[in-house]
Amino acid sequence: MKELVILVPNGQNNISSIAGSHKLFSRANDYYKRIHNKQIFNIRLAGTAKKVDFDEGLFSVKPQANITELDKVDLIVIPSLDHNYDKAIKLNPDIIDWLIEKYKEGTEIATICTGAFLLAASSLLDNRKCSTHWITEDVFKRKFPKVNLLSGGLITDEHGIYTNGGAFSFLNLLLYLV
Repeated sequence: MKELVILVPNGQNNISSIAGSHKLFSRANDYYKRIHNKQIFNIRLAGTAKKVDFDEGLFSVKPQANITELDKVDLIVIPSLDHNYDKAIKLNPDIIDWLIEKYKEGTEIATICTGAFLLAASSLLDNRKCSTHWITEDVFKRKFPKVNLLSGGLITDEHGIYTNGGAFSFLNLLLYLV
């Protein structure tokens, strides 16, 4: 079974990419279980906080694990971030360090939309192809000039790192990963 982690970064980020990722991978599990009588993914929400509020406290997510408790991870999914990228990066230094550590151990990493900002802050995207939401391309290029940003790119797949463009194109990426 593949160990899959959907990150819940600190800050006002995009809950739909967390919930959507969980829903899609859970549906893949259900389908696989009907055919093979077992699940393909062990899905966990993980972060560094016990609870993260979204949409000014209207919604909350309680990660099932702290990232420090996770040993073997096959795939990490980074959700899209709020448009205050500097703040998101500043609020998540432990997650950034953990991403570097896990990638060096062989974990694959997928970013949804603007989640690429968090991964780029780790330098793991340096000299690699990447896509992100089209509306953020200028900011991304200025902030991370070493990343080969593909304008209008839908999905990139390079050495166990996957990225996708904006909005609901994350569903294409998740289907690709399944």
